[in-house]
Amino acid sequence: MKKLSHYNAAGDVAMVDVSGKPSTKRTATARARMRMSPEVIQALPQNKKGDPLQVARIAGIQAAKKTSELIPLCHPIPLSHVNLEFEIGARGIDITATAATTAQTGVEMEAMTAASVAALTIYDMTKALDKAIEIRDIYLLEKTGGKSGVFRRKAKA
Repeated sequence: MKKLSHYNAAGDVAMVDVSGKPSTKRTATARARMRMSPEVIQALPQNKKGDPLQVARIAGIQAAKKTSELIPLCHPIPLSHVNLEFEIGARGIDITATAATTAQTGVEMEAMTAASVAALTIYDMTKALDKAIEIRDIYLLEKTGGKSGVFRRKAKA
């Protein structure tokens, strides 16, 4: 049976020791889904604070770079790339964040943090129009590299 990695032999919370692991290329892609009214979606280009998607792109990149400051047991890692894409639909926005590194540990948390903070930024910039906007379904889509290899989420029904 697998065990949680952030505990030591005594059962205390501990940062994983990655010093013996080789640095390899690693990528991760995560998604956050937002649901909002068609009126909010139509108003996106006219936002007085600026384009919410462009501000969210910058916020997501910054958040990925600060993941180890936000999540207590994450290692600080050198990111070689972070990208955010936005797909606007009739009832919301899907945010896809991808992060890459060559390091001793993966970038799943960086990708998920980027997607989450991008969604929070869009909420912040549009909440004056509708406070009922929802941020939901934050999850890992794919990761590559490292000892555990490739993970790809099966399509959601």
